Amino acid sequence: MSTDLLQSGWTDLDAAELRFILIERFGRPGQYDSRDSNPNTFYLPLAGSSCRIKLTFSDSKQIVAIEPGPAFDAAQWEQVVEEIERTGPYKLGRDCSFSSFRVAGSWRGKRSGVQILPPPADAPRAPFEMAEHPFILEYPVKVSDLWPITNFRRMREHRQLTFLLNVLLAGGTTIQPRRPRHLWAIVHEEGVAGQEVKWVQEFYFANFGEAVQDELSPPAAQALEEVDPETYYATVGHDGRGLRVPADLDDSICCYMRLSKTNREKFSRAGFWMDMASRQWTVSVSASFASLVIAIEALAERGTLGPTARFRSFIDRYAPGASLEKRRNEMYALRSDILHGSGLIEMDQDADFGWAPPEQKEKDIMKELWGLTRIGMRNWLKNPTPT
Repeated sequence: MSTDLLQSGWTDLDAAELRFILIERFGRPGQYDSRDSNPNTFYLPLAGSSCRIKLTFSDSKQIVAIEPGPAFDAAQWEQVVEEIERTGPYKLGRDCSFSSFRVAGSWRGKRSGVQILPPPADAPRAPFEMAEHPFILEYPVKVSDLWPITNFRRMREHRQLTFLLNVLLAGGTTIQPRRPRHLWAIVHEEGVAGQEVKWVQEFYFANFGEAVQDELSPPAAQALEEVDPETYYATVGHDGRGLRVPADLDDSICCYMRLSKTNREKFSRAGFWMDMASRQWTVSVSASFASLVIAIEALAERGTLGPTARFRSFIDRYAPGASLEKRRNEMYALRSDILHGSGLIEMDQDADFGWAPPEQKEKDIMKELWGLTRIGMRNWLKNPTPT
């Protein structure tokens, strides 16, 4: 009878982290054996006599069994168990994020341990206010004696926290894509007349210092202004004053950190689609609109309600009074037309004539949905559905 090494107490462990730990501890690249008949079985580091562990995955992408192979090493397995079950130590991860507002000061969450810092003086900066402005994000991360595991956690937490800030901060907050594009661009050289067209790669780099350190960096000389949340979300925009933060930012980050595994996964999916809505805007307004609706659907309760009713129910609960019922129905009808292939937003059909009723109505719905999605996500974060 096979021995299943997967422990019942690991149900709250992030599935991607478990896979990464197993790969790092038992070796790469991993191998199938008779993939057509066993598509959910994977062997590390190889199949056959070299196999140390055999992994069985469910159709929902979860590891449901870990069995020892012919080359199983009990000492290696003890390292895995220790890695998963240890509660620390924690250090500070650091990475670069980008804000649609220039970041001239710092902010520190006393309870969350998260810190926003301006970029170093020698870091490349955008010469325009309407741009992606770099800043340093520092945050707690559990470290391992293996750097790849620590770095995996650092990068994963950086991505999730940036998605969170994209909901909590005015404007937009993002990271550089991991699969950067190559594209044609107009390059403006300082002091050079005219414009030059070049084939360039989307990329940003600056010397931000250590990726992991023991303590938070010293704050900047200037602190970011904190604004009453109600005033912040109603009034803060591009006025040349740079990044400001809501006064309850630390509380909101702590709400995220307290989420159950299931609810954190929900919010991460919603945050991904919010990020996609921003990225897709210049390519397809229709896709951007659909991403906003999907972000809401990621948080909406499943059950007997159909998708339209779930959408309305979520807005009623988490963004009440922000939109009339007729407008909500129009939002979901437009989303259904887009995803079912029966319609596109006028701007995607080169049929945008500015103020004419068809496109103006869609622009109004898009703007309203963008606000509703962010309001709903912020309110859900403070009062998530039970799991």
